[in-house]
Amino acid sequence: MAFVEVTIDGLAMDMVSNSPVVVLKADDNEKVLPIWIGHSEAWAIAMEISGVGAKRPLTHDLFRIALEAVGCHLEKVEIVDLKEQTFYARLYIKKGDEIINIDARPSDSIALALKSKCPIYVNDELFDIKKEDIPEDMPDVNDPESLAERLKKIDPEDFGKYSL
Repeated sequence: MAFVEVTIDGLAMDMVSNSPVVVLKADDNEKVLPIWIGHSEAWAIAMEISGVGAKRPLTHDLFRIALEAVGCHLEKVEIVDLKEQTFYARLYIKKGDEIINIDARPSDSIALALKSKCPIYVNDELFDIKKEDIPEDMPDVNDPESLAERLKKIDPEDFGKYSL
């Protein structure tokens, strides 16, 4: 398997399924990989992209802090496979000289990678779409200023009731 480093090209909302989509872009070309994710993971990714912090640690912050507390750190994340319309990912956690490989959902892996400032890689075989093939009616919510403003206005009690 060959892996390609990716960055987050944006977050969008699939209007058909009303689900958030994170779009990963290969650093060396125009290939993109859209992955449908849950609302809470989209929230965590959006907060990190926009630079908006929470008053208290959220789940992905807590996991990163716990890793560091036991002398570990997230080395990298890999999106490795697609089976029956479900993506699979791996976390590579380093403790001393040992690398621990853990199965994880891509959405959590991406949020944790952003929190840990570690690279994200995608199995090159998973890319089958180019950026221009993303539907035009899928609104882009990646404008950091707009996203930051929307996140600041959300009451924590409304968590899960928001729309991107």
